[in-house]
Amino acid sequence: MTQRVLLAEPRGFCAGVEMAIKALTWMVRVFEPPIYCYHEIVHNAAVVGVFERAGVIFVDDISEVPKGSVVMLSAHGSAPEVVGAADTFAAVMVDAVCPLVTKVHHEVKRAAAKGFDILYVGHEGHDEALGAVAQAPDAVTLVDPDRGLDEFVADDPAKVALLAQTTLGMYEWEGVLDDARSRYEAIKTSRKSDLCYATTNRQSAVERLAEDATLILVVGSENSSNTQALVRVARNAGVEAHRIDGPDDIQDEWLDGHETIGVTAGASAPDQRVQSVIDRINPSRGVDLVRVTKEDEYFPLPPALRKLIHTLQALVEGAYACRTPGRPGPVDQDRDWGATEALQLLGV
Repeated sequence: MTQRVLLAEPRGFCAGVEMAIKALTWMVRVFEPPIYCYHEIVHNAAVVGVFERAGVIFVDDISEVPKGSVVMLSAHGSAPEVVGAADTFAAVMVDAVCPLVTKVHHEVKRAAAKGFDILYVGHEGHDEALGAVAQAPDAVTLVDPDRGLDEFVADDPAKVALLAQTTLGMYEWEGVLDDARSRYEAIKTSRKSDLCYATTNRQSAVERLAEDATLILVVGSENSSNTQALVRVARNAGVEAHRIDGPDDIQDEWLDGHETIGVTAGASAPDQRVQSVIDRINPSRGVDLVRVTKEDEYFPLPPALRKLIHTLQALVEGAYACRTPGRPGPVDQDRDWGATEALQLLGV
């Protein structure tokens, strides 16, 4: 029988996911359905399901969106042609791209403009990788971390840049980085790591869990890159690990013989799922929190959405001239609520 659960902190929603979920919740509350979203807003089946029941239609091709629709672009970032198309034919378009992904997009464009060969380390077919490569497709070579640099040869060994998908495993990035540096001594990398703070923090927490737990359960969906990275980090530490969407995925035989089980969640997984997993394990000695750091990052709602909501507030008050200067609006209290409350607000 399991005696103890070690619960990772931080875990679950990161600042980018918080922002994106709250932004789409605003869209659902303000506009009549359907609301269209290009790609899943975040890579979590439970979250996507909540929005689908609230009237959101997720599409993987922007041409599927009818002209004059309300459109949101996902947190993973989109190709320039997708952003341009949505901005042209949508009645309202809000881009909920994570600021950390936007940072990488800028790095890709700057390096391409300077004539660099760009190696982008990411997972083929992942929404974030597709959007990043599309910023400068003629200059970027996608490097899958499992395959490494393969037979890549730079046109100019002195002009090679190495950038990364924000949700990579640290060991995936470091392996390619070491190889690239051994081949190209002058290789250019970002002054600040491309790997998302939430990704690295959650991986560090899993490494800490692995010091005491003999089994680690990672809550998150199969298409979540950062969730899969957490599983690989645990296994690389020599601990049995499984990815689960929720308590129903846990197999009884997994729990046999494990007195201490670690539990964590990917950056797009709701904490309600984590709590239900702990209830399913039912540890006899309860739960111990294992904290490696405290996160207090906050990303404001997308500018287009903030402007829209301020405009609606002014209209409701009667006219722009009637609005009291400096009077806070609903988006000005955005820090006071989170994605968990946003999902509950939908009532589905």
